[in-house]
Amino acid sequence: MSWWWAGAIGAGKKKLAGEESVRPNKSQKSVALIIGATGIVGSSLYDILPVPDTPGGPWKVYGVSRHPPQQSFLSPNLVDGVGIPVEHFVCDIANPTDAFAKLSALTDVTHVFYVAWSRRPTAAETRTVNASMLRNVLAAIVPAAPNLQHICIQTGRDHYLGPFGPTGAADATSASAIKPRDPPYREETPRLAAPNFYYDLEDILLDELYKREGAVTWTIHRPTTIFGFSPCSSMNLVATLCAYAAICRKEGVPLRWFGSKAAWDGFSDASDADLVAEQQIWAAVDPYAKNEAFNCSNGDLFKWKHLWAVLAEQFGVPAVGYEGEERRFKLADAMKGKERTWEEIVRDNELVPTALKEVGKWSYADAVLGVEFEHMDNMNKSKEHGFLGFRNSVNSFNTWIDKLKAYKIVP
Repeated sequence: MSWWWAGAIGAGKKKLAGEESVRPNKSQKSVALIIGATGIVGSSLYDILPVPDTPGGPWKVYGVSRHPPQQSFLSPNLVDGVGIPVEHFVCDIANPTDAFAKLSALTDVTHVFYVAWSRRPTAAETRTVNASMLRNVLAAIVPAAPNLQHICIQTGRDHYLGPFGPTGAADATSASAIKPRDPPYREETPRLAAPNFYYDLEDILLDELYKREGAVTWTIHRPTTIFGFSPCSSMNLVATLCAYAAICRKEGVPLRWFGSKAAWDGFSDASDADLVAEQQIWAAVDPYAKNEAFNCSNGDLFKWKHLWAVLAEQFGVPAVGYEGEERRFKLADAMKGKERTWEEIVRDNELVPTALKEVGKWSYADAVLGVEFEHMDNMNKSKEHGFLGFRNSVNSFNTWIDKLKAYKIVP
């Protein structure tokens, strides 16, 4: 983890204004509430916030998720043998009664990190449930926490691409009717003329905080495809590709590319989960980040043809690239009936017991790697406001594969 304070444009503005320090007040206790704590970015927030030198700290951390975290998946909450206060609550935030009962009791919360979402069969249902979830959280926590200072909301690049579909990517059924914005995407780009639960979340947040007359600030964070760890995430591309590669190795077949030519040959970008968490923490405590929307990507470009070779090497299988449209296939179709193969892989390699459907999100991988056009964002706004964090995407890809192996999720 690297924090980029000195030398940033935002830091320079503070110095010109005569402020003595660009760092937050370390003596003030901050209390974080992570909604979606077992998700792909929630897991990174869970790991990073309690670290002693994290900006805004020392942090006390509450984590909330629909299901209890598996302890074997969590990093030990210890620094030099001293326990760090991280308290987890199982809470169904889609249930207003459960959300109010559990969250309204957390009266010492100062910062909320909302990184939750729920997938439904249609874009309309997805809008409805996610809007309700955020409303329930805000209704419980905003009136109850008198020292509440800031709320981070995570949305994503479908802000520029189109509404969410059932796979967790832009809705393919409306892609022809809704033309995505022209990349590279900038935060001031107007919304598309289509319903999108990301837009709903922004509107709900601003409407609620308007009642507080500026006492609580906010930021919106828009990552793209996230490289991260959480085995609980329904949008974990790295884990999905690892499961596919492991099955290929088990069956003695090559790792065949299933996506589009555009994704294979074209430029792509990604968002490291730790980087997204770092940006959200920076935005929560830096005064020059308040009340803004920020893109969040690693700051470099790559081609999937290169990462495909990395994945094949990690699992010791030969790689086969794009072979033409006539040879393309859906990963969701290819992985049907592979449950027993996965059970054998888990048993033979003494992995953490998981069902294949928990690790492999095949339709999501088909959507992400089947894209027919390049789409990248622009990170200038984040840099201009003082955040200069970045990641090498190839190293990031390798790092998360290594962590999945270390935690015995994949062989």
